[in-house]
Amino acid sequence: MSGATTGSTVPRRQLGRHLRDLRNASRLTVRAAAKQLEWSEPKIWRIETGQVSLRSLDVEAMCRTYGADAELTKGLMGLAKETKNRGWWHAYGDVIPEGFDLYIGLEEAAERLSWYESELVPGLFQTPDYARALIKRSDPERDEVEVERRVHVRVTRQALLTRVTAPPNVDVALNEAILRRPVGGNKVMAEQLEHLVHLNELENISIRVVPYAAGLHEGLMSGPFVTLRFPAHGDSPYVEPPTVYVEGFTGALYLDKPNEIERYDGAFTSIWGSALDEAGSASLLKQAVRELSK
Repeated sequence: MSGATTGSTVPRRQLGRHLRDLRNASRLTVRAAAKQLEWSEPKIWRIETGQVSLRSLDVEAMCRTYGADAELTKGLMGLAKETKNRGWWHAYGDVIPEGFDLYIGLEEAAERLSWYESELVPGLFQTPDYARALIKRSDPERDEVEVERRVHVRVTRQALLTRVTAPPNVDVALNEAILRRPVGGNKVMAEQLEHLVHLNELENISIRVVPYAAGLHEGLMSGPFVTLRFPAHGDSPYVEPPTVYVEGFTGALYLDKPNEIERYDGAFTSIWGSALDEAGSASLLKQAVRELSK
């Protein structure tokens, strides 16, 4: 996977998608498949949505039930072995929000991210103090040990930006409001913006600011989102499609239908066009640092 440490997330999603397609091709409902396999319907659903790892024998049973040929069955059984790999984030399962481990695995595997954020600096770019202020604000009763473990997860995620082998290319558009909201106080915010200035100097990262002067731009309608694109998995015929991640207050959406990707690609192109250029964005970030440092 081009040097990325992906854990089991991408193989699980790929395997689940292929098994779902096989079930649909065999014209079996989830209920009918579960009955034939003597499994529960929730188990089928968890498999097809890439939430669980699978044994090769279970994949063989599903392929047999769905009428898959021997060559495809062998390939999917091989893919099943990859669903058991564990990424670094599994050690932090007690402090990672439910379901967010799926996103971290996809982020680790991506070769390109296109990101729009409207209110806060994305977690992938947060300084420890900025992250700490947000985590404490989200739950003031949270104990210090848990706070620090959550901060550590965010900092550890950021290693992918500067990894030696195939770091992802990241284009991120930030609403100017983010620069004007002193999370954690002026000193913490100034350090956070300085961090963005330094990140923007990396070859694989482009940070652009959408100024207030842009007026009514596409991002105000779309809301925050990130589109992840993935490299080919070696010589494997299984390719992970682009995925849009949209985080909400009570849950997250993973969108990968072609029309959904096309719509969000169009939105990001429009937002990027409304943003300041490289020099203008860097200038505004530095200006905001000076204002906070007075």
